This record gives sequence, structure tokens and C-alpha cells, in this order.
Amino acid sequence: MTRPRFLQIHTLSPYTAALLNRDDSGLAKRLPYGGALRTRVSSQCLKRHWRIADGPHALLSINGVEKSIRSRDLVTDGVVAEARSRLGEELVEEVASALEPWFQFAVYGSKKEDRPKERGGKTSKFMEKSSRQTLLFGKPEVDWLTSEFVRLCKEADGDPDAAFRLGGEWVDGADVSNKAQGEKKAFLNNMKVMRENAALPAGLTSALFGRMVTSDPDANITAPMHVAHAFTVHAEEAESDYFTAVDDLSGDEPGADTIQETELTSGLFYGYVVIDLPGLVSNLGRDAELAGQVLHNLIYLISEVSPGAKLGSTAPYGRASFMLLEAGDRQPRSLAEAYRTPCDPHTGPAVAALSQHLAALDEAYATGEERRMMSLTNTEVPGAESGSLADLASWVQSLPGAALS
Repeated sequence: MTRPRFLQIHTLSPYTAALLNRDDSGLAKRLPYGGALRTRVSSQCLKRHWRIADGPHALLSINGVEKSIRSRDLVTDGVVAEARSRLGEELVEEVASALEPWFQFAVYGSKKEDRPKERGGKTSKFMEKSSRQTLLFGKPEVDWLTSEFVRLCKEADGDPDAAFRLGGEWVDGADVSNKAQGEKKAFLNNMKVMRENAALPAGLTSALFGRMVTSDPDANITAPMHVAHAFTVHAEEAESDYFTAVDDLSGDEPGADTIQETELTSGLFYGYVVIDLPGLVSNLGRDAELAGQVLHNLIYLISEVSPGAKLGSTAPYGRASFMLLEAGDRQPRSLAEAYRTPCDPHTGPAVAALSQHLAALDEAYATGEERRMMSLTNTEVPGAESGSLADLASWVQSLPGAALS
């Protein structure tokens, strides 16, 4: 086998009478493909459920990983609030209030401010945060920012102006950006030093799914894990579920207290994930052992964790009935084309369609990936060695080391 650069993960997962991922109208997300409408689960939904999943294969249960925090209020809620808690009675409110805008500028740049909402052409009294970027920072970064905030508060020693002696007097108007920009460069340089000397400073979520920080291009992280939207291999299967709720305190009055409708769907979903192995190892501080453990847990999460709303009324829990892993050094390619013509909605025919398409690709391109598969059917897949989920997880755990060798 050549040195593996990419790991490709293909899955077929069945769900019945569920509402896995809703749009803004409360209906199941959909995708037109091959002349037929399919039920869809967005990549954002899938990634979030894998990130927050609990249990023995939770990502945050891995030794050496760091938590990531996603928010538009990283400074206010993550840094300043914690600094206030640490300082307690030592805090001089005027100093903290004067420092916060500078930290907002250093983190968010020119988009640090809230702005009035526009509703129907009129300015509302409510404020929105859409001008701010939702940032993903690691706990080490947030902890460092907090310690800097605390340090500057203590150095000010009760004098609000002292907090800004590093960059001169803080003024209003156009000079604010110029002065803040100068201090921001020194501030970001310190952030860079901190990142270079911390293990996984941006957290595991950033290491897997990347991040973009417009105020600090050096903080940008390229995502080594690419996740496609899952879709049904067949035309959508959906119905509107009419249901009622009875008021237990209504006495003998007939009828329902509540009458509602919700959409339920069933389907066999094709899922596709690509992981750039050298990119993952690099984002994890070139720790191949840690990268292997992350991959091991991801195989379990992708096959076992169910995305789904309405847990109490649909119990949308399922596991992949088929998983195919491919490791190789050529550009990845999805096998979604196998389902452009809607397939019979059963695992056996779906695996057969995938195998037929894969065989055609092998004949045309001969890319030579090494393959492992887990399947609840007896259908063969070209060049794939069959095993249990534990076998597949153990195999991928060894790939990061092979990618570096």
C-alpha cells in the first residue's frame, strides 16, 4: 500500500418515521437529485452531533484533546465574565469596562460592535450581533485571553487610563482604530507565541473542522475533515403526522386541547466523509498517536450516532447497516453517483449499486485504494476486506502513523 493521504468513509444508515433535520419551516430538509426529491441531513447537523456525542467514544473523552468554544460573545461571556469572577473585589469596574472594547477589537476587528436591527425599514431598539463573526476558539486561547485581561486590570491598579499606557491615551473618533490596530499587532503576536507553545490551542473541533478568523489570518486553520450532506438513496418517503393532546384537567369535555401536524420521513441515507490524514496530524501537533485515537472514535461516532430532532416522540436511533473505508493517495471521490437513479430502498440493493459503480471507477481510474468494510448484507464490494466495526476502527487508528512514515 502506498502512503495514505486520504481516508474516505462511506455509510448507509436507515431511519424510520423520524424527522432528522428540519428547515426553517419545520419540514425535513430535502435535496433534488437525479430527477427525484430526496430527504437530506445537512453536514452541519451531522458534525454537531458527532462533536457533542457522549459515551465511551466521545471525542472529548480522549486524553490530550482540548475543548473548543463557538460564540459571537467570546470576549463578553468567555473572557470578561470569567475575569470578573477571578478578580472579585479586586476588580475596578471602570478599568474592566475600558478594557473590554479593546479586547473586542483585538478579537473581532472592525466588526466588534453590535448594531441596531432593521425591521420593516425601521430601526428597532433591539440589537443584533450579525455584524460579529461567530468565532471558534480553543479553551487554551480563551484561558490566555482571560489571564491577559486579569493582568491588565491588576496593572491599572484602580486607574482606568493606566490600562492603555501600553498604547497611549484611549481616544474617541478615527484615532481609536489606529491606536487599537497598533496594539492589536503586539497582542496578536503574543497570541501567536501562546499558540506555538500550547498543545492543541484551538481545541479539537477546530483541528477537525477548521476555522476562519478575519481579524487574525494567522489563526486560520484548514479543515482536514470534509463532510457531505447525507441523502436518501431513493426518492423521499414522507407523510404528515396528525396528532392531538388531551387536557387532563378538562373534565368530561370531549375533544382535544391541542391539534398539530408534523412531518415524518423514512429512508436509507448515503453518507460520505473525507479526512486529509497529514492535515489532521499537523493540526494535532504532529501527534500521530492522538490522531489515530481521534480517527478510532470517529468511526464509532459516524456509524452509531443518530442526528435527530423530536427524540421523545420518534426515538430516531439507528446504526449504519454498511460502512466502507478507503485509504489512498489519490484525490477522493464520492460514490453518490451510484444513487443518481433512485435505488431500491433496502441495504442489499443499495450496496450492490455502490459496488457496481465502484467497480466501474476502478476499471477507469485504477486508483488503488486499500479498503475495509462492515456490512449487514452478504453483498461483496470490490477489493474490500470485511470485518466488524471494531476491526475497522482498529485499522484506521494505524493510518496516521503510516501517513507520516
